[in-house]
Amino acid sequence: MAKLSWGLIGGGEGSQIGPAHRLAAGVDGLFEFCAGALDHRPEAGREYAQRLGVPADRAYGDWKEMLAAESAREDRIDLVTVATPNATHYEITKAFLEAGFHVMCEKPMTFTVEEGEDIVRTAKKMDRLCAVNYGYSGYALVRHMRAMIARGDIGKVRLVNAEFAHGHHADAADADNPRVRWRYDPTQAGVSAQFADCGIHALHMASFVTGQEVTKLSADTVSCIESRVLEDDAMVNFRMDGGAVGRLWTSSIAIGRQHGLGIQVFGETGGLRWSQEQPNQLYYMPLNERLQIIERGEANLSPEADRASRVTIGHAEGMPLAFANLYTDLAEAIRAHKEQRDCDPAANLYPRATDGLRSMAAVTAVAESGSQNGAWVDARPPMFRG
Repeated sequence: MAKLSWGLIGGGEGSQIGPAHRLAAGVDGLFEFCAGALDHRPEAGREYAQRLGVPADRAYGDWKEMLAAESAREDRIDLVTVATPNATHYEITKAFLEAGFHVMCEKPMTFTVEEGEDIVRTAKKMDRLCAVNYGYSGYALVRHMRAMIARGDIGKVRLVNAEFAHGHHADAADADNPRVRWRYDPTQAGVSAQFADCGIHALHMASFVTGQEVTKLSADTVSCIESRVLEDDAMVNFRMDGGAVGRLWTSSIAIGRQHGLGIQVFGETGGLRWSQEQPNQLYYMPLNERLQIIERGEANLSPEADRASRVTIGHAEGMPLAFANLYTDLAEAIRAHKEQRDCDPAANLYPRATDGLRSMAAVTAVAESGSQNGAWVDARPPMFRG
């Protein structure tokens, strides 16, 4: 089977996210890294791309050069990943969709709800795949949790408790550190900092595993470091369209917490608990029975978990492999699109543009509610309201 061709925008030398995408796209041999515009400095981007093995004629100085050149090639890339600063996601993603490319966009997909709706409409109009990198949904046991809930193992979902809390921005002396400062600057981060950066991962996971979408929310947001314009801590209560109640805490000043992404789901007949820092175990408590620990890689898991499990039982599973599961999903989806056939259901789990839009609507709702002392606000994008 011939490899699909892949291009990357952003993620240059020293980038935090670039190596994760390159590893994830290449680990299964489904994509070949063929093109890139990796740096805002044209020559540095070209030079770095060539060091990574990209041919000189496809190592571009910027994304506009890449778009023009790739659009004119008969062997144009099959998928482009947008891993640039947040404020540029919308423009680049829209341009590549309109030119007929499939896109994987880093989160947040857009800066505004209106932009998000435009991306959803553009992807539909152009009949292109548009994925958003909520990469933690690629973990095998997260997918098994989703399958267990869907088949009724815990009954009707009553309560979801999600969190993403770390302490890496707790030092007020870091106020001028450029890697930290931009996250709390509205001109670069938009209307939200910590919720838009981390909270939306927890919120997406709540929707992903339960199959329910958030309809309304109430938020308490605060800047614990007073010099910050945007929040570094938020507590969000939410309601979902299937009747579930949700609680979400996200923080960047929780000293002692490292990554801190976790989710608990409580139903009528059981409960489930999973943490990204211990991804090999899913805790399952059936009503009136003993606690069970489900191990990644063990026998008799769901097809979704089996497909996403990459190393033998007992070995550590890592974030890049979870990201890689999204790329294997996309490879199957792109091939199915080309061949005009249905996608394998176990692979049809990658986060869509609609997920990116719902996240942006939730970000806006959290900012609005937080500014109104926790007032309940509609968290749905206008295009999805009745």
